Amino acid sequence: MRTLLLLAFLAHTATAAEWNLSTFAGSGVKGGSGDGGPATAAQIDNPFGVVRGPDGAIWFCEYTGQRIRRVAPDGTISTIAGTGQQGYTGDGGPALQATFKLPHELRFDAQGDLYIVDMTNHAVRKIDLKTKIITTIAGNGVAGYSGDGGPAVKAQFKQPHSIQFGPEGDLYVCDIGNHVIRKIDMKTGLISTFAGVGKAGVTPDGAPIAGTPLKGPRSLAFDQQGNLWLATREGNQVFKFDLKAGKIHHIAGTGKSGFTGNGGPAKEATLSGPKGISVDAEGNVWLADCESHSIRMVNMKTGNLELIAGLNEKGDGPDGDPLQCKMARPHGVFCDADGTVLIGDSESHRVRLLKKK
Repeated sequence: MRTLLLLAFLAHTATAAEWNLSTFAGSGVKGGSGDGGPATAAQIDNPFGVVRGPDGAIWFCEYTGQRIRRVAPDGTISTIAGTGQQGYTGDGGPALQATFKLPHELRFDAQGDLYIVDMTNHAVRKIDLKTKIITTIAGNGVAGYSGDGGPAVKAQFKQPHSIQFGPEGDLYVCDIGNHVIRKIDMKTGLISTFAGVGKAGVTPDGAPIAGTPLKGPRSLAFDQQGNLWLATREGNQVFKFDLKAGKIHHIAGTGKSGFTGNGGPAKEATLSGPKGISVDAEGNVWLADCESHSIRMVNMKTGNLELIAGLNEKGDGPDGDPLQCKMARPHGVFCDADGTVLIGDSESHRVRLLKKK
């Protein structure tokens, strides 16, 4: 038994040792200053979702900063949307004059326009990046669960958290307060419930997508094969949705909250409120495991859960060895095409990079 534990520890250590952690944006001081200068010297405010745009820049949303910001390829930061004030104004006008209420995540469609989950406005909003005009494309601004079969702009969400475009171009939304995933047909604008039954429940391995409960569907990602991946916040699990077979497969997490199992089988590990999920080019599944202040990865070749960054201790650690760097409730994780992993280290007020040495 001791030999097996030692081998697991060594394997986990070797995996983490391949990486170097650095700060990409944010000085570590909460604020909204620095536009026009280097991103590393700027003040940012609780970065959540982070993504690379089709323009080659890195974009992220500031949850309590109420802004969308962009870091150009030359490292310069700018604000793209939001005045910094809380509200729900600006539709039909310039995105820089709009107000948000806790923007949670952002994604680009195939045309290069930007979509934002405006969580406590219970809406999804769009910025046309040619005109810089912002509009609401889903949600009527009132919390609820209604509208399936009709226009998405008239539907009700309850604190939507994560969005992701599927291979067919439709938009999937984690409607976490209703314990469902909604789907918006981007050709017709109609909304439907894709998964979940409207209340929390156990999600059995191998269950059909239709009619099976979910528990806190928090964050979405698609892999290169067109499978949908889901991290459940209250459920503390990771699932793969095989869209062709119509089945849900349990991949990680026992369902209990914790920080056990690093280096061992992912299904036997415990997670601690995972808030972000992303799939890399090799098919490995990355998690922002928020309440353990860590980044963990399901190695799909071995089926093991690896600790890559963080100490299960809240803080604002130094660049360098990712296992010596404290983080503070990371929410965002994004696997870039070149293998770099971007992290929204939320309460450290930094965006960090993991790169292979």
